[in-house]
Amino acid sequence: MVRLFTILPAILIANAVCVLAQTIPAPAAIDGEVHAEMSRTHANGMAVAVIDHGRVKYVKAYGIRNAKGDPLTTSTVMYGASLTKTVFAYTVMQLVDQGKLKLDTPIKDDLDKPLPEYGPNPKNPDKYGPYSSLANDPRWEKITPRMCLTHSTGFHNFYFMEPDQKLHIHFDPGSRFSYSGDGYVLLQFVIEQGKKSQGLGVNVNDLTNSIFKKLDMTQTTFMWRDDFATNLADGWNDHGQVQEHDRRSKVRASGSMDTTISDFSKFAATLVRGEGLSKASRAEITKPSLHITTAHQFPLLLPDLPPGQQRKDLYAGLGVIVFNGPQGHGFYKGGHDSQTGNTMVCIEKTQRCVVILSNDVRAEMGFPDLARFILGETGVPYDWEYGDQAGKSQ
Repeated sequence: MVRLFTILPAILIANAVCVLAQTIPAPAAIDGEVHAEMSRTHANGMAVAVIDHGRVKYVKAYGIRNAKGDPLTTSTVMYGASLTKTVFAYTVMQLVDQGKLKLDTPIKDDLDKPLPEYGPNPKNPDKYGPYSSLANDPRWEKITPRMCLTHSTGFHNFYFMEPDQKLHIHFDPGSRFSYSGDGYVLLQFVIEQGKKSQGLGVNVNDLTNSIFKKLDMTQTTFMWRDDFATNLADGWNDHGQVQEHDRRSKVRASGSMDTTISDFSKFAATLVRGEGLSKASRAEITKPSLHITTAHQFPLLLPDLPPGQQRKDLYAGLGVIVFNGPQGHGFYKGGHDSQTGNTMVCIEKTQRCVVILSNDVRAEMGFPDLARFILGETGVPYDWEYGDQAGKSQ
C-alpha cells in the first residue's frame, strides 16, 4: 500500500500534464476557434502561427486588411508594436556574445561623455533625446542594459507623457518593474552613440536587418519600406473605426517594427529553439531577472501588492515576461496600440508557441481563450496584462 500511494500521485500528475499539454489542434479546429473569437470580439483581421517542438507548423491569416475589404494574408505587412522589444533584446544579446556590451555594467561606461550632455541636439532634437533633464539626477549612472530590457530604469513609458514632457526617474533604477519604452530607446541610443573602441557606434537597423536576412524574414524591418504599401494592413480601433497604418520613418527599439505573420513565426521558432545566441545569452532572455509585484501592467507606477497577493512566478525577462505554469516555464510578449493587438506565448520544455497578430485592437480580448485552445492551459499572465478585461469581448 505504501508503494501504491507513492506511485499513484505521480501517475495522476503525469496524466494531468498530458491533458494540459494537449496535442496541437487540427487546422480545421483552429480555423473554427479563430472565426468564433473574431465573431465574438468583432475583429476584422487576425493572423495566427503555431510552433511545435521549435518548428513552424501552422500559419494562416483571416479576415480583411483594410476598409476596401482586401484580404489579410500571411504575407500582409502588419505592425509589430512591442514585439519589437523582443527582437531588440535578442539583438542586444548578440552584442553581449560579441563582447561589445555587458548586461550589468552601467551604461555610463559605454559612453564617451555623461548621458545628460548628449541632448537635446538643437539642430536635430530626435538624434539624441531628452537626456539633458537628467543632469541633476545622478541615479542615471546606475542604469544598466539589463535594467533597460527589464523595464526597471525608473522612466515613464515615454517622456512626452510626463506633465512637463521631460524625462524623469521615478524610482531607484533596478528596484522594481514599470513598463518603459524609453528604457529601450536609451539602450538603442547607447548602441548607436556608444564607444566605437568597444565595438559600439553601430546602427540598430543594420543589426536587425542582418538577423532578418539570416532568418529569411524578407518583409520585416524596424523602419518603413515603400514596397510594403502593396500588401499593407490598416487597422481598426476599439470603436471599430479605421485607422491607417503608421509608416514609421525612424527606428525605435521600443516598437517600430513592421512584419508579417509568416516572418515573425520564423523569429519565434528561432527564439524558442535557442538558435543564434550562446547558451548563456539565450538563458538570460527567459531567466527571471526581476520580480513583478503589481496587480497589472498598466497604469504605470502602480503600488506593490501585499506580498501574499503577489504572483510568485511572475518576472521580467529580457524583452519578455516569464512565468511558471502547468506546463512549466514559459515566456510571452504582447504588442498594442490603438489599432493593433499582438501576442506571442511560448513554453520552453515543449518548444511550443502561438503567435497572434491582429490589425483590430478588439481582437485582444479573444487572445486568452485562443491561446488556451491551441496550447492548453499555460498560466500565461493575461490577467496581469489586460486586467479585468482578460478574455472578455468588448
